[in-house]
Amino acid sequence: MSQTTHIQVNKFDPIIVADIGGTNARFAVITQYNCDTYQFTISHQATFPSAQFQSFEAALDCYLAQLSIETPKRACLAVAGPIKANQVYLTNLGWHFNSQELKDTMRFDELSVINDFAAFAYAAPYLDPNKNITIKSGQAEQTANIAVMGPGTGFGAACLVRDINGCAVMSCEAGHISLAPVTDLDRALVNEMRSELQHISIEDVFSGRGLARLYRTMAKVKGITPLNLTAAQVSDKASECEVCDATLNHFCDWIGSVAGDLALTFGALGGVFIGGGILPRMSDRLLSSRFVERFTEKGLMSQYAGQIPVTLVVQDNIPLIGAAACIHERSQG
Repeated sequence: MSQTTHIQVNKFDPIIVADIGGTNARFAVITQYNCDTYQFTISHQATFPSAQFQSFEAALDCYLAQLSIETPKRACLAVAGPIKANQVYLTNLGWHFNSQELKDTMRFDELSVINDFAAFAYAAPYLDPNKNITIKSGQAEQTANIAVMGPGTGFGAACLVRDINGCAVMSCEAGHISLAPVTDLDRALVNEMRSELQHISIEDVFSGRGLARLYRTMAKVKGITPLNLTAAQVSDKASECEVCDATLNHFCDWIGSVAGDLALTFGALGGVFIGGGILPRMSDRLLSSRFVERFTEKGLMSQYAGQIPVTLVVQDNIPLIGAAACIHERSQG
């Protein structure tokens, strides 16, 4: 669904944006920006199965061939893979390209390639509050840092660093930092996990495979033999399985502590935005959990954490909005 906007009288140079993942390659053109509502107009959307192409260039050529307007000269790609210097790798697809060579070949005046969670961070100030869910109210400082995070296939996080001179995104590997237990149950779960993991990271619990691990560990802590369940099966069986239900509840509780830790780490007085593929599907459970209590239980910094708003992002097209915002922010600078 396209972002709606009022008619913009200022000239806006269109931007090709893309969201490139292991399953789908999604393309669009940003044709307008409304400076009153902070909304981008997303047009000419197309989605292709990534696996049908041998390379990213082939996917881009296919999209441009069907585009009914003149090819824009600006582009930003959000990719689910590592970026090192100008080298971009989509390991699940076997795709690899050089961004500078792509820019030259396509004759773009401007091309940026960013990680998908960097795109989430860029998108944060441009999200529509009416389309997302407030998990914790607070008072966001308009020029302060914003943290984004979320469990999905892995656990991603990034920070939009802001000051009076502008903004930049700080990417990180927060999913691989050590997971801190807070409650007695946390500690019992961590102790049980140590039998199979030497280092227990955030991602080891807060991800798809992590949710399945949390279920197995919860069952053992409760003295019950676990079944061999996937994350989806844990969710599906929650209404009939006490251990599955307890697993999902604790997942929502404990991630409150994780989100609070990262909010302090990033100095995220501008707010915390949570996405990923798991929590948007259990928003009611998250709202009824101890997330807020555990987010704010930070000792001397409890008052600091208490003022930070937390939003669960369920809005569509986040990578496309973030890709647009990345280019737009630079043009404003």
